[in-house]
Amino acid sequence: MPQDYHSQVKPEPSHQPMDPQISSMIPTSSWFTPKRLLAIFCVINLLNYVDRGAIASNGVNGSRGTCTEGGTCSSGSGIQGDFNLNNFEDGVLSSAFMVGLLVASPIFASLAKSVNPFRLIGIGLSVWSLATLCCGFSFNFWSISVCRMLVGVGEASFISLAAPFIDDNAPVTQKTAWLAIFYMCIPSGYALGYVYGGFVGSHFGWRYAFWVESLLMLPFAISGFFMKPLQLRGFVPADSEKELTPEAVVSVVQVTEASSGKDEPLSLKAELRDKSSDHNFKSKSATQINEKFSRFLKDMKALLLDKVYVVNVLGYIAYNFVIGAYSYWGPKAGYNIYHMADADLIFGGITIVCGTVGTLAGGFILDYMNNTLSNAFKLLSTTTFIGAAFCFGAFLFRSMYGFLALFSIGELLVFATQGPVNYVCLRCVKPSLRPLSMAMSTVAIHIFGDVPSSPLVGVLQDSINNWRTTALILTSILFPAAGIWFIGIFLHSVDEFDEDSENQVSNVERSTTMPLLLGKTGATSASPSLSQEH
Repeated sequence: MPQDYHSQVKPEPSHQPMDPQISSMIPTSSWFTPKRLLAIFCVINLLNYVDRGAIASNGVNGSRGTCTEGGTCSSGSGIQGDFNLNNFEDGVLSSAFMVGLLVASPIFASLAKSVNPFRLIGIGLSVWSLATLCCGFSFNFWSISVCRMLVGVGEASFISLAAPFIDDNAPVTQKTAWLAIFYMCIPSGYALGYVYGGFVGSHFGWRYAFWVESLLMLPFAISGFFMKPLQLRGFVPADSEKELTPEAVVSVVQVTEASSGKDEPLSLKAELRDKSSDHNFKSKSATQINEKFSRFLKDMKALLLDKVYVVNVLGYIAYNFVIGAYSYWGPKAGYNIYHMADADLIFGGITIVCGTVGTLAGGFILDYMNNTLSNAFKLLSTTTFIGAAFCFGAFLFRSMYGFLALFSIGELLVFATQGPVNYVCLRCVKPSLRPLSMAMSTVAIHIFGDVPSSPLVGVLQDSINNWRTTALILTSILFPAAGIWFIGIFLHSVDEFDEDSENQVSNVERSTTMPLLLGKTGATSASPSLSQEH
């Protein structure tokens, strides 16, 4: 019996030719393994958030030029000083990239159905590299604002598509852990960017910080075009051979007739053919645009009707509302409540340590629990509720050391959500919807979460003029977030990672667990077809 079994699963290339559509999805180089893909994506994600930290650091460390009553003026420093920006304009620069990110994320997610996603990442990173380079050459507020928006456009391609690639290629028992490693780069990259921006800005000038970022990202942008493109699960390979269309057949017949020496006037035929092809091209282009827009609306409807997805994103919005305000107002609140001398460094240190450890721990714990959607909601609601209790209690402490101890534990627990929440976004929808799922999740948590939270908390503080009360009110929003995720435990949830979609190519693709490993993929792909024949 064991011999028969092994004889069935053993790949026999001579008897089982692989489908050309499937073989085009398998890289020819064995160097490009899943772990290396994860490492590359982590570095790219790190650079994205280093850039965010660098622009935030310049906003804090830069200053506007001042003049005394006697007429003596001193020049400012950083971007604010060079362009003579007021505080509002300086604040706009730190969030301008959000405009490009929010507009481009759904576009890149939709294009993934007609263009190879790996190539889209290459295009996006090229835009990112060019935009950061131009940031260094900007000459006024509007020029650098436009460049910052383009940075967001470039980042949108990566944010929408990187997580699905990681989910496709991670080991089955470590899916959430791999996602946690990827999202760990958010707090660590932001904190690193803060230090990097301050150091480079003070020693060489703020322009050099952007130029160095551009050079560091350039090799990854180039690799997106020259490395064999990878294919996401649930999508037909974009570079597969296309069948001859009726228009192409007609063209071939016309060329054949012309070359056979018939007496018809060739110039008239050519003119008619050009007019016909131009009309067909315009008609086909309009049809394709309408089809893509209809498909986008259909996919959006599917997301909005998915209760698991909606509950997950609603909880994520409330969560991100608090985290966004923490990152902006935390140091100032700590300085005013506990008179911390280096509040920015203290909060930055807590964030990078607790963010890194908590994010990794959340991913590994969910994998240990068995990474199901129900278990993900259990972990999300539990860690958020307990973390909120610790953070709330921290702001009640009169002692700074008591505050730091409780707040550190609270942040450790709160950051454990990063892996599970994105795991749910990926697994509650069909494979073909994952890029759009990640894109719309990103759009939602920014539009309704961290973008409005900072100004709203500022308005609240101006109204009550008590940082302790403001911090307690803000922290209390984590409890509704935990409650929303708690509802998700009782929803009927199905992991749709292996579900068919309208673009699924075959059962062979669906059975592939590690498509980047050439040897293992070939063996795995051959097994189902062989066993079916026997």
